Amino acid sequence: MGSPVSPLVANMFMEHFEQKLLNTEDLKPKLWKRYVDDILEVVKKGSVEKLTDFLNGLDDSNNIKFTYEVE
Repeated sequence: MGSPVSPLVANMFMEHFEQKLLNTEDLKPKLWKRYVDDILEVVKKGSVEKLTDFLNGLDDSNNIKFTYEVE
């Protein structure tokens, strides 16, 4: 199952991503809710691909890939 500290490290890593995103004015979502590995977000129409590209560019190691579903 992994180390007992794995969830803590993963949460800290994702918090780092969130802070970078929320500090950008042009891509800042109207709503951002995260639970474990799922994120619910509300963004401006037409900015989904730009936001996804931005998030995927934050991880230099390319270990995390963000995808999206449109409802």
